[in-house]
Amino acid sequence: MTVTASSGSTRVTPQLFDTLPLSSVRQAEQQDRFPDGGELDNLITFFRSGQDRIQAAELLAVNAEAIVARAANRIFAGGTPLSFLDAPLSRGEITKADGTVLAADQVAFQRSVETFTGSSATVKRGNAFTRLLRGNNEDADVRVVLPTGFSPISVAKYGPERMRKSVRDMGWFLRYVGYALVAGDPSILSVNTRGLRDLLEKGCSLVATNVALQEMRAAAASLLSDRPEARRLTIDCFNVLLTELAVATPSTRQKLGSKQRQGLQLPAIYALASQGGSQRYSIKPSMSGSERQEIVRAAYRQVFERDIAKGYSQAPCAAEASQLVQGKISMREFIRALGCCKEYRQQFHDRFVNSRVVELAYRHFLGRGISSLEEFKTTFAILSDQGLNGLIDVLVNSSEYAQTFGEETVPFLRDLGEEAQESAGWGSNRKLFRFSAPFDGAPQYVTLYASYRQPLADQHVYGGGNDPIGNQYGAIFPSGTASVSTRPAPYGYDTRRLLVSNGLAAPGQMDSDQFRSSRPRKVGPRVMRLQQIATGGATVPRRGGQPSIRATESSTQAVINAVYVQVLGNAGYAGERMGSDEARLENGDISLRDFVRIVASSDAFRRRYWSGLYIAKAIEVMHRRLLGRPTFGRWEIDALFDTAARKGFYGLVDALIDSKEYKDCFGEDTVPYERFITPADLNMRRVPTWKQAINLEAIAPSKQVSRPETKTVERLKTSGDLTKRNLPPSGGQIKWQESSSTRKSQNQAPSFALTKTFDRANKTKTPSWQAKVEFRGIVSPEIPGEKILQALRRNDINGFASRVGLKSSIELNPPFTEEALSSVIDETYRQLLNRIPFDDERLVEAESQLRDQKFPLVGFIEAVALSDIFQKRLSAMAPLRAAAASHLAILGRAATPKEAAEFVQVRASDGQSAAIRKIFERREAEDANRLLQIKLPSTDGRQSFRELQTSRKESLPRPISASTSPTYLVDTDQNAGAKTSGRFKSPKASRPATALPLPPLARALESKDTTGFQRRSGIASPIALTPPFSEDELTIAIEATYRQLINRIPLDNERLTSAESLLRNEDLDLSGFVEAVAMSDLFQQRLSTMAPLRAASAAALALLGRASTPSEAAEFLKIRAAAGQPEATRWLLTSAETFNTNEVPRIQGMETSPGQSQSTVIRTASLYRGNSALNPPKDSAI
Repeated sequence: MTVTASSGSTRVTPQLFDTLPLSSVRQAEQQDRFPDGGELDNLITFFRSGQDRIQAAELLAVNAEAIVARAANRIFAGGTPLSFLDAPLSRGEITKADGTVLAADQVAFQRSVETFTGSSATVKRGNAFTRLLRGNNEDADVRVVLPTGFSPISVAKYGPERMRKSVRDMGWFLRYVGYALVAGDPSILSVNTRGLRDLLEKGCSLVATNVALQEMRAAAASLLSDRPEARRLTIDCFNVLLTELAVATPSTRQKLGSKQRQGLQLPAIYALASQGGSQRYSIKPSMSGSERQEIVRAAYRQVFERDIAKGYSQAPCAAEASQLVQGKISMREFIRALGCCKEYRQQFHDRFVNSRVVELAYRHFLGRGISSLEEFKTTFAILSDQGLNGLIDVLVNSSEYAQTFGEETVPFLRDLGEEAQESAGWGSNRKLFRFSAPFDGAPQYVTLYASYRQPLADQHVYGGGNDPIGNQYGAIFPSGTASVSTRPAPYGYDTRRLLVSNGLAAPGQMDSDQFRSSRPRKVGPRVMRLQQIATGGATVPRRGGQPSIRATESSTQAVINAVYVQVLGNAGYAGERMGSDEARLENGDISLRDFVRIVASSDAFRRRYWSGLYIAKAIEVMHRRLLGRPTFGRWEIDALFDTAARKGFYGLVDALIDSKEYKDCFGEDTVPYERFITPADLNMRRVPTWKQAINLEAIAPSKQVSRPETKTVERLKTSGDLTKRNLPPSGGQIKWQESSSTRKSQNQAPSFALTKTFDRANKTKTPSWQAKVEFRGIVSPEIPGEKILQALRRNDINGFASRVGLKSSIELNPPFTEEALSSVIDETYRQLLNRIPFDDERLVEAESQLRDQKFPLVGFIEAVALSDIFQKRLSAMAPLRAAAASHLAILGRAATPKEAAEFVQVRASDGQSAAIRKIFERREAEDANRLLQIKLPSTDGRQSFRELQTSRKESLPRPISASTSPTYLVDTDQNAGAKTSGRFKSPKASRPATALPLPPLARALESKDTTGFQRRSGIASPIALTPPFSEDELTIAIEATYRQLINRIPLDNERLTSAESLLRNEDLDLSGFVEAVAMSDLFQQRLSTMAPLRAASAAALALLGRASTPSEAAEFLKIRAAAGQPEATRWLLTSAETFNTNEVPRIQGMETSPGQSQSTVIRTASLYRGNSALNPPKDSAI
């Protein structure tokens, strides 16, 4: 297994030290409870003293040099220790506004003076004699005690390098004390100081370090003398430093490795620092009952990741918990029982895939994540073969569990400091230990370890977030929080990144002369070079007799603009351009290389590409700007990182411009250009286009293929001819014409061309498609609509009926076999529960009684219907839906309105179980051993289409014969397409008006053309409800009313059940029901959301079936403003033509009525828009 890979994102940085708020609430968080009084008091004290502690930390920071100087003077002799500081320690010191900048030697002299005199009035001063006698007047808690064997260290013998490190380390000690002072907890000092004893003994004197820390403690205490609380905490922090340095470095902790787990070492300082962080729970025989109950709840929190006994009032494995409290079983066996219980299976097994189940099981029972892919494969195979119980047994019975937790300890999360953790699973462990892990169903480890075996990704060696977007306008990097990719990229130190040449001519081997001297081709970037000429003369003494170098103004300005665009990203804003340096470049005083250095060292460049960026991102973008390519690998970035740390921003700029690569590539007179880019930049810059797929199996033709000539038409073209391009066909509707040939078909040769068959009767040739297939015969195409027409002509309508999927009933008559019993039981479960229940959900007792023939099949059905699973299903439904579902499951049919009403009434009065028993009373006695399955609707008793066609013809109205019998042209199928005028024809081709041609519907039913059945009608027919009426007619009228007024069928909880019941009982006519719907909240809210005029038009369209006239709209708005919208709706109802009838309002479309203006018709049509399209309009009028 690999030991060089790293996992996840570098942004996964858990806090490695403790603070007072964290330590105060950690135990409450672990026990899943609110903080108690003492913990809240600690938090209150911490926040109240926060300002005081911050001011104390600032005071220490301001006087850092004085404190360090006092300590350094105590342990060093024969020099000025403070002069060895590389950088000032006081970051927040207030300086005088009129102060002058001193030279380097003057700064060193000033620090040497501060060494002996001190720089703060609060720090005690004195000479060497007073320093030796100091200590008698100190406070007792900060008195400096010189250890045995201490003697001052000579600066000359110690050396400048070691002096710089010693003074720097003392500044670091003081800085960490300030951090601990702000955090309110000295644990950060323990983590960073423990283990330094051996290092200090090898590099310097441990005794001198002890004395220096005591001096710094005394100086800090004297500074904070007026702040008692901050002084006490500061002294405690220094005491922690002294205590940790006095303890020997503990030995490391070794984690044994195996074929599946990596053997690692954990420094004991991290393990000791993590002690006391979280509480461990172990059950002991001497514990009281309350303590044992708390340990049981701790086991619940570990296995279920929450206190389910407190939050959900659940107590899984209550019997095992009682045995654990009584001492009959161990904690290990109780954890095993929790893993095998039903609650754990439901929460952590049934909802996840097996990969995620394995990951969660490792967290719950071993307190860690998966170590390797081999370990995952082993446990995944166990889960697949033996199930969840087998996986739990393997984990709990493992030697790792026994060594880590034993028989008495509750498993805990083995987080930071517990043991050495593999870096390969670092990011996944962090995600697995989160509180939201049970809600994340995606497996983490299997995809992580699989990605290690994939090739390296095309990204920056220190993370894809360090690659800027390949544009010239600035440094834009991917977001560090949105869509972060956590795929690992184990780049080694010697790994080199693959780059794409940006149009260079044969770049050659990396870091070779050919690589650096390669120039771009025509397809590459444009090279800008400063062309300068000598103008002669040694007239300027400062040039030493050299000729003056000048260039044309236009070429120089173009080069200058190119430098700004390449280095800054644009031509430079006002105030960012280097005017004087541009003039020096034009005069030849500086080279183009120096001008690039000046622009790269400007504040504009520093602000864009240095100040606001992390150092790795800044190096990457500066490398692209100045050298024209991304970085190759870690070795190159590390060298530049070291340069930036030692010499800063300007040193990094000089290192890039003074490099050999810059000199060989650009020289003194060339503007840097983009030489190499990444593959991601290349893909981003490509224009999306169509690419033809490459067929690797295709064979090129052996001979040259000539291009086919276009087909020409030999006819004269004039200027009046039109080219048929994207024009509709000139002819009418294209119809298929059946061949009228009576000749028997002959076997012909295979042909897929359009041939002509000769008709001897008509002496004509009719086109038809012919093709030869496997059998010897002719295959002709099917006539469009022929199958539909044949089905309509048949008397049998079973072809239009839905197929029946289930039998009418399943019987179980004794004696029966075990196989038949199991089949009937499973069908019963499917019928009532819609699934086969799990083993722990099955009605084992009822199945046993049915197997022993203690009751018939109907008893088992009743037991399933009265079970909790079926009852819960019905309880989650609406009342009417529950009635329908229960009748459908028990009786195999839907409930009648009377049965549904009785079910709802009994359910409300006596409960749902009594309503179910009432349904079983309706079963017949002979159905005792039958399972009445759901039977789909059949076609028994229905009319065939031929009978329906005949009855419709007979019911069509016939016109009354006139006194004078005009004659009309007989409309037959042969001349149906011909257009005739209103003139009279000959008697042979006419007939009297008493024998009028069939109405259009009758002709459509008899016609061979089926296109009339493929479109829906435009305007619906009137729907009337005249008593007595059936339930189907009532349902049609109610739904039509809802669609007309609300434009949809409302939900069950939105329906006007009382008005529907009154209409069903004939206590209310249809017009009253229309009024009830119009006055309901559904219709009123629709009108309230519209503009006034649109509300008037919509209300009229819904209630009158047409658009409102101007006078009606004005009256509607007037009443709406005066008396409210319901009164305006009621006025509109009284004016409706169908209000006093039993008809549902309908859209009249283009129909006109006497006294109705043409504008109203047009307005109605614009609001309705018809239904000729397949999809309804989105902005419907109603």
